[in-house]
Amino acid sequence: MSSRKLFVGGNWKMNGDKESLGELIMTLNTASLNDETEVVCGAPSIYLDYVRSKLDQRIGVAAQNCYKVPKGAFTGEISPAMIKDCGIEWVILGHSERRHVFGESDELIGQKVAHCLESDLGVIACVGETLEEREAGTTEDVVFEQTKVIADNVKDWTRVVLAYEPVWAIGTGKTATPDQAQEVHEKLRGWLRANLSDAVADSVRIIYGGESAVFGNCKELAAQPDVDGFLVGGASLKPEFVDIINASS
Repeated sequence: MSSRKLFVGGNWKMNGDKESLGELIMTLNTASLNDETEVVCGAPSIYLDYVRSKLDQRIGVAAQNCYKVPKGAFTGEISPAMIKDCGIEWVILGHSERRHVFGESDELIGQKVAHCLESDLGVIACVGETLEEREAGTTEDVVFEQTKVIADNVKDWTRVVLAYEPVWAIGTGKTATPDQAQEVHEKLRGWLRANLSDAVADSVRIIYGGESAVFGNCKELAAQPDVDGFLVGGASLKPEFVDIINASS
């Protein structure tokens, strides 16, 4: 068994209002959650303060994105300093929707990673390939290059969680099998071992992300030796999120 603590993140994306999120928070606050699992919920930026004030302190909160500098003339952006001012401990960076919908480059994501870590925020750093890239056989090339740019900007890996999210399994109805997920996670850990150190490779949590991380397959996924948890999409807005958190119980 791995000594790495299971990590389950919920990415609420651009969903919810105070009423519905309040109901979800009540469900999480009153649920019996596995003490051996670290849980972090990614809330919309406008609700970060609200969620942190209502959610039980045993559950972390993450911003879903931020910019690479503390402040300035960047309309619509938020900074790590603002995130921390709301009592938030984490930020999600490099999510496939930021890359593919909003055109964020590897370089920009790397700069964000560096600034967030310098600002003492934990980072959930996302990597993953599209369907075209998987079918072209370039999964490793894509994922390794994305990981390298992140790694080049990390000095302290204790505040970083890597999330592998196959873009082809988000909102498409396609699902990565536990074996497919384990294969990429194992190769990612091998890349960390070859390019960084045994200590980093052994300690960094690599979690599986995407809409295909649901209760139906999470127990089998969690049993894979290199899958250290999940970054859950739509299912994190439903009561079944509790069951996913407790998948390794």
